[in-house]
Amino acid sequence: VQLQAFGGGLVQAGGYLRLSCAASGRTFSNYAMGWFRQAPGKEREFVAAIGRNGYPTSSADSVKGRFTISRDNAKNTVYLQMNSLKPEDTAVYYCVAGRALYTKSSEYDYWGQGTLVTVSS
Repeated sequence: VQLQAFGGGLVQAGGYLRLSCAASGRTFSNYAMGWFRQAPGKEREFVAAIGRNGYPTSSADSVKGRFTISRDNAKNTVYLQMNSLKPEDTAVYYCVAGRALYTKSSEYDYWGQGTLVTVSS
């Protein structure tokens, strides 16, 4: 599976962005999808994931109530709606695909190239 993420950018604190990740190469609906992020000088961390048919979903405590993951299997695309952004959300966000919904990065087989989100205070 090839993954291409886009939609990152610079936004002020309290603002919003929507990330998209387009998949190609294999049957999209066969994969759970997710998002990880890595801030400068920090380890990569789980953000959110979604099952093959849109359920279940899981998200990190740090983004619960602010970020929403969704997918459109007809468009081979997964989304991450990010609201009420904070400076600590600044990171490179990576789209991932795997056999099941996991929260560990090592469980995902495919990774996109990342898209940078910068939240200014």
